[in-house]
Amino acid sequence: MATAQELKDEERRLKQLRLVVGLTMSVISQTNVSFEEASQMVTATRQFALRLFPGKELAFDLIYQPRLRRLLAERFRLH
Repeated sequence: MATAQELKDEERRLKQLRLVVGLTMSVISQTNVSFEEASQMVTATRQFALRLFPGKELAFDLIYQPRLRRLLAERFRLH
């Protein structure tokens, strides 16, 4: 069982991750970044997520990676 403090810490880290993912998606969709810059932002976001949640690569790849790939495909017409 996780303690109340552990749950609070996890919720804080999850909020940070959601904020960073949201900001990354906003910058990619609303600014004039290149595909390379956008790809670097996605990579940096994944690295940030794994610092917050070590060992959770699969969770990131299942939850956030599809959204980010879809955004890149739409933004840069990679269909």
